[in-house]
Amino acid sequence: MKVSCDFLRLAAERYSVRKFSDRPIERDIMDKILEAGRLAPTACNGQPQRVLVLSSKESMEKLRKCTECHFDATAAILVCYDKDVCWKRGYDGKSSGDIDASIVTTHMMLAAWELGIGTTWVMYFMPEAMREEFGIPQNIEPVALLVMGYPAEDANPSPGHATRKPLAETVTYEHF
Repeated sequence: MKVSCDFLRLAAERYSVRKFSDRPIERDIMDKILEAGRLAPTACNGQPQRVLVLSSKESMEKLRKCTECHFDATAAILVCYDKDVCWKRGYDGKSSGDIDASIVTTHMMLAAWELGIGTTWVMYFMPEAMREEFGIPQNIEPVALLVMGYPAEDANPSPGHATRKPLAETVTYEHF
């Protein structure tokens, strides 16, 4: 199996969009983004993710009460996991929930970019405010927020976006 050059280009070109147009995301586009999340691998295929799509004016106003990092996006996806259905390691009880939710979020973030939708992955939100505003029960753990929409005409990546450390600084080979 080979890694597609298209995927590497997608991964390199995608950036956190912090300025959006007011054009709403069409339902068929959102459904494709959500399908990418549904197809994401999770521990033992337990699929503990629980995804809340926010796109109405009312829900976006509620979101603004939970984070200052909304960037006036037209929509958002809150990715959570159900604590009751996560796989847990037998020897220390570590839950796969955060990891599973992050994989799901990454799949949706990259699919969105491929479909012309910009996103910013936001972790800076108040989970308890999310629970209150959106009626999220205690067994559901909010992990990641993707604020999203069509990028504004003058949207640009942050100045350091393309700066990456060399592989030698982040990777060690052991008997390759």
